[in-house]
Amino acid sequence: MIAHIRGIVEEKFGNNGLIVDVSGVGYEILVPAPDFEGATLGEERKFYTYHAVRENAEELYGFSSLVAKKLFELLISVQGIGPKAGIAIMSLAEAEEVRNAIANGDTAFVCKAAGVGKKSAERVIVDLRDKVGIPSRYGATEVKGGQAGESESDEALDALIALGFPLKEATAALEKVPKDLPVEERVRQALKKG
Repeated sequence: MIAHIRGIVEEKFGNNGLIVDVSGVGYEILVPAPDFEGATLGEERKFYTYHAVRENAEELYGFSSLVAKKLFELLISVQGIGPKAGIAIMSLAEAEEVRNAIANGDTAFVCKAAGVGKKSAERVIVDLRDKVGIPSRYGATEVKGGQAGESESDEALDALIALGFPLKEATAALEKVPKDLPVEERVRQALKKG
């Protein structure tokens, strides 16, 4: 399995396709809208990848953070949500906003993803609400309309997930750790409290 790729963004196509050149080999990856918008031709980028193998196709999905990849894997574990619907949900906003919407039970937010109906959105909420951790804030989540600013990725959350913590436990461990501390200190304090 391909865990991640690091290379030069050579081409952008469609709404979410990139070709990333890794030592002369071009990998075609599909990414959420925030990652697509944030990718600049000619720059070196790292993407955590999910390799989807089906009977008639193989596709590589890429994410700028490990948290986003893990959230995507949770999404596609829901019955009726395949990789294309998962990437559509992840394209609504940054990964933390999507996670927060699911934690808040915001079915209307999930319904805004292309190809995701009300019943599928409700299933996502029911199946994942307890698995994504506590909400970082309460209330409805706004769709960013595919615009991406700076990534709101939490490096401490990425680090805890890389250490093997499930998303829910990693989120809970970081809940009471001040966000203004350096990443290493946030991880250290989260490990003490967890």
